[in-house]
Amino acid sequence: MRLKENQTQYVANKVAIDLANAPFVTLSKGKEAVAKKVKEVIDANLQQERALDAKVKEIIDENYDEIEFQHANEGQLFFMIKKKLAPEFDVIINYDDRYSDLSHTILDELYENYLIDYDVSDIQVKNIIFKSFKTYAKAYDEIDDIVYDKIRKMKKEVIPGSYEYELLYERLYEEELKRRGFL
Repeated sequence: MRLKENQTQYVANKVAIDLANAPFVTLSKGKEAVAKKVKEVIDANLQQERALDAKVKEIIDENYDEIEFQHANEGQLFFMIKKKLAPEFDVIINYDDRYSDLSHTILDELYENYLIDYDVSDIQVKNIIFKSFKTYAKAYDEIDDIVYDKIRKMKKEVIPGSYEYELLYERLYEEELKRRGFL
């Protein structure tokens, strides 16, 4: 699952909550400080991917005539170019590998900024962070389906894409996250 910008805070909160609940981790400056640093790391990673996507789009745009002439599938071509250029932009395409790498980076940042302390191996703490990513990714689809279903069953019809719809979706999404202990 690819994270969207508005989801980074949710994942950051989940990481902070999971670390706070770990019996062998101490949050020196509280959950909010941890969540803020985690969000910064995730946002920086997403910025790298956006730069990669922009470069891939630029390449496709420059070669649009040839792509059309060859009847190439733009979606497949986009992914193939992205995969080829990913190392130049320091982006990991496989999400399990990416979440693992991000977990290491987050752990390093939290420790170096004196936001956490622990008395176990780095791997145990990194695994908590990694599990937070995986738990959120798994829950995302379920929550998304639940929220869409709730909106669809409402007596008052709300037009998808409207401002009202977006606000309603976000409110119901956050309620479901709170219910599941993500916030």
